[in-house]
Amino acid sequence: MSNPYEGLQDFVAGLPELVQPLMVALAGAIPYVEGEGSATLGIIVGINPIVAAIAGATGNILSVLLVVLLGSRVRESVVARRAAATPVANATTTVATVDEQATTDDKPTRRAKGQTKLRRWLVRFGVPGASLLAPLALPTQLTAAFFVASGVRKGWVMLWQIIAIVLWTGAVAAAAAGLVTVLGW
Repeated sequence: MSNPYEGLQDFVAGLPELVQPLMVALAGAIPYVEGEGSATLGIIVGINPIVAAIAGATGNILSVLLVVLLGSRVRESVVARRAAATPVANATTTVATVDEQATTDDKPTRRAKGQTKLRRWLVRFGVPGASLLAPLALPTQLTAAFFVASGVRKGWVMLWQIIAIVLWTGAVAAAAAGLVTVLGW
């Protein structure tokens, strides 16, 4: 079987070795590409599977960290503003979540379906289980934003998102490395 990625592999091989994992890390920061997709692409173009997996996971983790920190600050600001506006409100005032957002059409979007699934997993399995299952429904950046907006502590969100990213990226990268070896690319 001929290699459909030969031209791309030659291009990447011509880049400095330091730039190759940086490209994978940048791709890992993109929602829906994530650590798994970027590591797979890195492996396909000829980057060492371990380097590609670490770079992809690192880019994904850094983007999730940014989302968690920004989302947490936004939530704290909204909660504080609501508490100041209504003297009866207390510190546990909730912020508008996905439940309160209405869609304009009758047909839910792919993102709304993913958020509904994530909400059920969060109730059923808690943050650890929902974090591990969430990549099946939504990108980790959206999952992290959802958790923070729901009031989950940012440290807890980061811990379980990092665990999920490392596990998913490792599993997919191992599968990709095996497939590339079997196909002889």
